Amino acid sequence: MTELPHAATARPLLLVDDDATFLRVLARALDSRGFQVITATNFDEARALTRRHQPRYCVLDLKLGEENGLRLIPELHTLVPDLRVLLLTGYASIATAVEAIKRGAHDYLAKPVDADAVVRALLDGDSDSDDVDPPDAPEQPLALRRLEWEHIQRVLTECDGNISETARRLGMHRRTLQRKLSKHPVRERPDRDE
Repeated sequence: MTELPHAATARPLLLVDDDATFLRVLARALDSRGFQVITATNFDEARALTRRHQPRYCVLDLKLGEENGLRLIPELHTLVPDLRVLLLTGYASIATAVEAIKRGAHDYLAKPVDADAVVRALLDGDSDSDDVDPPDAPEQPLALRRLEWEHIQRVLTECDGNISETARRLGMHRRTLQRKLSKHPVRERPDRDE
């Protein structure tokens, strides 16, 4: 748990991630861009710091050890109703993006991400507007492997992150599902002219 200076002029921001290196680097970068950064590595720290500091912004990782960051979004909004939450993940999918928006996130970015993209996402449209649209579906049809990834993510979200229940619903072995989830999402290949 770290608190960085600039209290008088900075915008208070809670940064929640269990990767210590990423947390330190992003905290330093956001601090240099005018945010008063406080950091947490788990749900309990995030709740306590939100109560104590009442941040205006939050950058939250989707996976915090065994916890799912989606679950924390409504709790943080209960503590600070106008908190602008940006969800970050290394395992991006349309299902989790839509679920993040439904739960109150203002934006969603896939890792790796740079500090400038985080700042743009946090400050873009920073008003009291409540009408945030979920991300648009892609224009091109998705590849079969990517469709499988999206379907797994949707079912996992429906099961509130429960791997066993997700595997049962998908009709696959739990270890097979864990192996698929441990890989990064399928990347789209650019179309080649034949």
